[in-house]
Amino acid sequence: MNKIYQQKHELWLSITFASFAINDEEIKSRLYDFSQIAFRHMKWIGSDILESGDNYNYDRNMMLYKRETVFDVIEALKTEINAIQENYPATILGERIRTDDAYLLEYLSQVLNRDTNNAEITAFNMKREWQDKNLAQDQIDALTLFLFEESYKEYELILVYAYMQARTNDALHFNVFQDLIDESHFHLKSFGNMMAKLGILALPRELHEMTYIVKDLKQFVVDGIAEEEAAKVMCKELSDAIKDEELSKFFDFINYQESYHIELMKKLL
Repeated sequence: MNKIYQQKHELWLSITFASFAINDEEIKSRLYDFSQIAFRHMKWIGSDILESGDNYNYDRNMMLYKRETVFDVIEALKTEINAIQENYPATILGERIRTDDAYLLEYLSQVLNRDTNNAEITAFNMKREWQDKNLAQDQIDALTLFLFEESYKEYELILVYAYMQARTNDALHFNVFQDLIDESHFHLKSFGNMMAKLGILALPRELHEMTYIVKDLKQFVVDGIAEEEAAKVMCKELSDAIKDEELSKFFDFINYQESYHIELMKKLL
């Protein structure tokens, strides 16, 4: 079952980063919705594994290939989805996942049926240019460093909080973890789309199990609050450094969200 969990983890990432890579807003939005369904599949598969007395991890074996066109991205997704079908369990959950995947495959076929959808993918061109923004090189450099660091951090937080949520019977803890997971999904989406705009979209590095197997919740929360404080400082510095009003306000917005994350984490203490 852990193999299925790993494949679904990889598929969640593939759909998520396909949504970041594609510029068409309608396709991007639909794919992101499907990625959230895939994440719920991960959660349900993980619950079944734990209920059976077994365990799962966040190992993965994948790369984010630099596709040239939308159709290249969509065809690769179809191949990955089809390859996993025979591994789903013969259970009600397995049937639910198959029907979800079947609908996703139908949508992907609809995209492929319209030649006008086959636009160029610019998310991997490494140009580090924001087409409708006049950003100086030092601002681009600061934004690049921030996005690489924070996209990994949000990916890490999603998985760490999900791992802990699956193993708690405390309602308060469960709800706080859910809030933090939801917030981190939004941040990963925001930062991933920004990376794609700059042509630097990349997959976050893999998590070591020491990252998500938490033995001391209090120390984890204390360290987490310190990391949130550091993220607030980074957001403030970036907001001050970037002279574009829209982007500056966005990072102020993220900064204030980090403040509330700290309050949520204090509840865990």
